[in-house]
Amino acid sequence: MNAPSWYELEYSPRLTVPEAPEYFRRWADQAKIARDTLPHHPNLAYGYGPKETLDLFPTEESRYLLVFFHGGYWRAFDKDDFSWLAPPLVAQKVSVAVVNYALCPAVRISQITEQCRRAIAWLYHAAPRYGLETVPFLIGGHSAGGHLTAEMYATPWDRYSVPPEAIAGGISISGLFDLEPLIQVSFNADLRLDVESARACSPVYKTPTLRARLVLAVGSLESSEFHRQSRLLKQAWPEVCSEVIALPDCHHFNALDALADPGSAVWKHLLNQAGP
Repeated sequence: MNAPSWYELEYSPRLTVPEAPEYFRRWADQAKIARDTLPHHPNLAYGYGPKETLDLFPTEESRYLLVFFHGGYWRAFDKDDFSWLAPPLVAQKVSVAVVNYALCPAVRISQITEQCRRAIAWLYHAAPRYGLETVPFLIGGHSAGGHLTAEMYATPWDRYSVPPEAIAGGISISGLFDLEPLIQVSFNADLRLDVESARACSPVYKTPTLRARLVLAVGSLESSEFHRQSRLLKQAWPEVCSEVIALPDCHHFNALDALADPGSAVWKHLLNQAGP
């Protein structure tokens, strides 16, 4: 087994991307501009907790509704940091819902996963109110949000009165699918993972309930472990994950730009399968 210091470096992108704080500032600034300029429905409550809210950016004649789960190792960031994803997608007739959720250590990862399921169920049943009736859903996420995206693929949606065919595809960028290595990192003090809970929250040990395409992507400059994580899910779920896309010249943080670019490789791979 590798030393804890090795896991710390492999799983801590802030240590290897010196300009990370610049990306966080850019995200927050551009997100505010998006909320100030783009018509949307802010802070819609999908549950009862104070963090169980989402922002909905609908567009007329919407082709899809992208439900986005943000990253931050389940312990950082907020939906308000990611509104910048919406404008270029809305311009291409893709409506966007940016989901908030409670953060560790106040809650466990399993509770966050359940919140995200509630968000999708709420959106499915509330969509007609916002002109999105019969619009197929896409699920997308980055880093911890990539993990949550995969967890949605392993959800028994009949329990939430959501037909699986309502979800037409997904994009997971720099996702985490086997959480056992995170037991070794310092920030597990917030995650509170042990072997049992890590396995219970790991999509690689589950069976997908959806048959829609799930596109996996990792920045070419990311650590070997982030690349291995996506390869693991591809191997575990060959029926929905056909390949892992390496995003050229991308590290962990600018890899997310691909989701905001309707012409990027991740969108091309997804829409080739999901339809027009």
